[in-house]
Amino acid sequence: MDDVDLLPVSALQHWAHCPRQCGLIHLEQAFDDNLHMQRGNAVHAQVDRPGFELRRGLRVERALPLFSDRLALVGKADTVEFEPDGTPYPVEYKHGSRHKAADIAACDDLQLAAQALCLQEMTGRPVSEGALFYVSSQRRRVVPIDAALLQRVAETAAEVRAMLEAGRLPCNC
Repeated sequence: MDDVDLLPVSALQHWAHCPRQCGLIHLEQAFDDNLHMQRGNAVHAQVDRPGFELRRGLRVERALPLFSDRLALVGKADTVEFEPDGTPYPVEYKHGSRHKAADIAACDDLQLAAQALCLQEMTGRPVSEGALFYVSSQRRRVVPIDAALLQRVAETAAEVRAMLEAGRLPCNC
């Protein structure tokens, strides 16, 4: 597989939020750095430094590179907690509170599920759940990773890939 064919995991979250925004970012490399993006970047500055630690019997990896050969996805997990048996548990950091609108939460869930799919492929271990950690509230929201959510990951990846191959922005959100 050629690097050109690889799709960033973040593109799935962008597509779920707004297909046109996804096209602007990933097709035209036009990225508007607004206040929300700056806050998110500040949150990720802390978790984007690769490294690991042992905490409460878990190996916690930060900024772990991810890939899926099956869906040609690449990305980076903010944090992955590995159980003693090697089972991965992805944790995606988000700015704000865990009490988000359902449509925004669904976009975040999709991104987390894409990370879980990559981890399943990479480790050969099932990933039945992960968590979104909201920095403002210092709370986690557990997300079950089920077959329906993994199917949405595959469908969304196909939609983003089709847009990129067509080379045209979607009409609107």
